Amino acid sequence: MTIRLSSRVAQVKPSATIAMSMKAAELRAQGRDIISLSMGEPDFDTPEHVRAAAIRAINEGQTRYTAVDGTPALKQAVIDKLRRDNGLEYDPTQILVSNGAKQSIYNLLQATINEGDEVLIPAPYWVSYPDMVRLADGEPVILSTTPRTDYLITPNQLTASITEQTRMLMLNSPSNPTGQAYSRAQLEALGQVLLEHPRILICSDDIYEHIWWAKEPFLSIGKVVPALKERLVVINGVSKGYAMTGWRIGYAAGPAKVIKEMRKVQGQSTSNPCSISQAAAEAALSGDQGCVAEMCSAFRERHDWLVPALNAIPGVSCIAGKGAFYVFADFSEAIEALELNDDLALAEHLLEHAGVATVPGTAFGAPGHLRLSFACGLDTLQTAVERISGALRAA
Repeated sequence: MTIRLSSRVAQVKPSATIAMSMKAAELRAQGRDIISLSMGEPDFDTPEHVRAAAIRAINEGQTRYTAVDGTPALKQAVIDKLRRDNGLEYDPTQILVSNGAKQSIYNLLQATINEGDEVLIPAPYWVSYPDMVRLADGEPVILSTTPRTDYLITPNQLTASITEQTRMLMLNSPSNPTGQAYSRAQLEALGQVLLEHPRILICSDDIYEHIWWAKEPFLSIGKVVPALKERLVVINGVSKGYAMTGWRIGYAAGPAKVIKEMRKVQGQSTSNPCSISQAAAEAALSGDQGCVAEMCSAFRERHDWLVPALNAIPGVSCIAGKGAFYVFADFSEAIEALELNDDLALAEHLLEHAGVATVPGTAFGAPGHLRLSFACGLDTLQTAVERISGALRAA
């Protein structure tokens, strides 16, 4: 029997981050001592008051279906958060709660992208953006960047990339994988370009908003350029800032017309997110935010140690980030010195000879690099860097 698969799914690659993490887990199961710097998952426990809210929800019987787009209480918590932290005003018709920020982005693309529509994606990019665009029959258009611009796009680059088919721009700040972020002035400059092209939607992926240590505060492009808010969709969630990856709660805020169509997509795929997780997310967004600051402080300490430590390794170059819990290091010289073919071969080399799992930069649209997550203890991080350095020097 021959089973015919869709041409759509044939274009999609498995997630590189998940693939590397699974390989590391397999080696651990075989008894190998493996340090994984591949997953974007905080190493902290979910805050106690959030866990308590989930237990309370179970005991109170909040175990049934909710509205497809989320409970009224959680949607109000999202509205309050966006007003408090971002200076953005929304009403319940403009909010959709999903099974993670990833589903929110998927819903958005399915609801707005038609065959042949172009979506501008700055590179390095989060690995799932291009494939999610392809699953919506769109065309990902990659805007490559370099360390000279801190891996950020410029207004001139944005202008040159816009065509009659351009439908959306993906903005991720702070970025996965680089940890880089746009300043107010940079957002203002990009916003002025976008104002000249009213058909272009903006997807602002703010999932790392709270993991931030730049000199100026985090800003949404919708706050910096208010005229863009009518075609801006803000994506966020509780996974990264509140150490709630397994709870799977994300949300989108945007024009009611767009959110309505995104709700239809979700209604015909997963329906509502977990009711217990929604109660926990409400507590996270509405409760004491001190836990967020504590985690961010730990991430910054690790970042400030890791960047100079990597730069001390011959053949490695790494610029400091402004947030998230990744560094994106250029290993091009090390790859050449080892006479390896590319960053994929280097990642395999480090996994085999150093027992350290990383993610190749090719998966993020930037060959020659590796992404290293510092969502692990400082002692673990130090051991990992020692192993990487040893594996590169020994070759």
